Amino acid sequence: MHQILAAGGIDHLVLAGIATGGVVLSTACLVADLDYRLTVLSDGCADPDPALHRLLVEKVFARRGDVPSVDEWVKSLPTAQG
Repeated sequence: MHQILAAGGIDHLVLAGIATGGVVLSTACLVADLDYRLTVLSDGCADPDPALHRLLVEKVFARRGDVPSVDEWVKSLPTAQG
């Protein structure tokens, strides 16, 4: 994965998905460890355990990158301002 992203000049990943405590968490940790800029869409993720989702979004992901809502992220895009 790293070689493909690096070859494409990609340095920032935006994550969303189900299983906040599974795939989203493991992917966020991997890309943060590889020094990519990280954005996790707070309401673009879900987990069967709402308390775990909240902990990850508010504490863990927030320490590794940006954690906006989908609407906040869309409004921050250059094409959305214009």
